[in-house]
Amino acid sequence: MARLSFREQVLRAREDAILVSVNRLLAEKSFDLMTVDEVAADVGIAKASLYKHFNSKEALAAAAMVRVLQRAIDFVDGLQAQAPEADALDQLRAVARWTMEVQLAGEMPSLPAQNSTLRHALADHREYMDRLFALSDKLGAWIAAARAAGTLNASVPAEVVLYTLFARACDPVLGVLKASGQYTDEQIIEHLLSICFDGLRGR
Repeated sequence: MARLSFREQVLRAREDAILVSVNRLLAEKSFDLMTVDEVAADVGIAKASLYKHFNSKEALAAAAMVRVLQRAIDFVDGLQAQAPEADALDQLRAVARWTMEVQLAGEMPSLPAQNSTLRHALADHREYMDRLFALSDKLGAWIAAARAAGTLNASVPAEVVLYTLFARACDPVLGVLKASGQYTDEQIIEHLLSICFDGLRGR
């Protein structure tokens, strides 16, 4: 692997700093409220320098979304490598736990609104769509295995299960419960995992 020049290292480090800032602002404020000026000020660079890396607000957000999807893929691959024979439902539960941990840590970008320009930009963003499909396929395999094993309700369509898991990554209930100060992060996660996988009906 070719060694990066000093200039390339500086540019990569700056790009990483930009994406860390964007990711945090997307988690805190959402795409619609985040501004390019805020990102530049947060990183400590001129707006013109930021545009050398990303030519629009949508490009900034898309790059952050690509990064978090890659983190998710890496996590899922890690689970598979550590325990290839593990119960599929347990693996899905572990993924849901991870997404909530990332969100509570303030590192999960909020999904764009239905009519957001970002949603349209993401639909045309190849890196984002490739990773989204890759992650969906990996989770879909576990969903199918859990349904076949009878550990997942087979009357619920697989795509509904998949979308429900994705929704855990941006569930506003986590923030509401954390802000109340009544529960630890672990308690919040356990309560929501119980609702997600066991439902609300008394046993």
